[in-house]
Amino acid sequence: MAVKDIMDAFRGTDLSDLGIRENLAQLVKDIKLIGEELEVVLYLPKPGIEGFLKDKVREAVSGLRDVKDVKVRFADSPPPKQEIPVGQPAFTRRPVPGVRHLVAVGSGKGGVGKSTVAVNLALALRNLGYRVGLLDADIYGPSVPTLMGLKGERVRVSERNKLVPLEKFGIKVLSIGLMLPSEDTPVIWRGPMLMKALTQFLFDTEWGELDYLVLDLPPGTGDVQLTLAQNVEMAGAIVVTTPQDVALADVRKATSMFKEVNVPVIGVIENMAYFTCPETGNRYYIFGKGRVAEFAASYNLKILGSIPIDPEVAERSDTGEPVVISHPDSEVARAFVGIAKMVAQNLG
Repeated sequence: MAVKDIMDAFRGTDLSDLGIRENLAQLVKDIKLIGEELEVVLYLPKPGIEGFLKDKVREAVSGLRDVKDVKVRFADSPPPKQEIPVGQPAFTRRPVPGVRHLVAVGSGKGGVGKSTVAVNLALALRNLGYRVGLLDADIYGPSVPTLMGLKGERVRVSERNKLVPLEKFGIKVLSIGLMLPSEDTPVIWRGPMLMKALTQFLFDTEWGELDYLVLDLPPGTGDVQLTLAQNVEMAGAIVVTTPQDVALADVRKATSMFKEVNVPVIGVIENMAYFTCPETGNRYYIFGKGRVAEFAASYNLKILGSIPIDPEVAERSDTGEPVVISHPDSEVARAFVGIAKMVAQNLG
């Protein structure tokens, strides 16, 4: 995010005063974090503004965590002019070999059941007859091994030096949690290491031929989401929220982030939408009703489905039995199958 912070620091500055004609991205040649020192290399568009540029950069990155010192250097010559087609992003996206549709499941906030949704969506797609993979992109808090009943299992490396995902319930599964010595082992990585690992998970893994690769994103709108969106070809993103205002406030940010980087948002899933009393059959909207519909309408999004609260889901998830597998005839499982059908209709 350092590049974005630096660009934001120059917003409102007259580009002609900097000697730039097109865009601010022409300023930055390189950024590297070495220990706690951030080194920023800028092109110098014209002499005499070195001090101004240094002050702006230091102001932009002053709030970055783990950065104790900032060194600003200048390159000798300006960058070559790059022609970018109108309306096209200034980065190159790669498709994952063998994967027809890469679908990202994200949220702006943790605790909304995003991973549970990603797991059961993948399984529901598999039950519809599609070839499906599931990639846990939450490096710092992987939960897919638990949800899929794979705790203690380990992935292997093939003779071609590629990762071989595990198979469970008919889908291929990969997570950093399947590579750690134990589930209590923390991942203490800086951003570049994290992104290198995710790139390997996508492009150095023997996924084979898949109709859908479901990507379980970490919560928020940080480096993982932005870098994947800019570098990986995605069929679209699904945002997950609960009806509370605090969750909707954050999912708005996630939706805006996907739109900003030109990743189509397939729709929104409302999790924990209501509770059905087993004795009377009455529905109780514990967290409120109608807010998700208003959010979806304001962003012109489809509501792919509403998933009710069911204590059985949490209990079975902890034991590695996703509800689509353990209770295929339940109201929750039927909701996931309905969502999977809508996703398939949208993407083909």
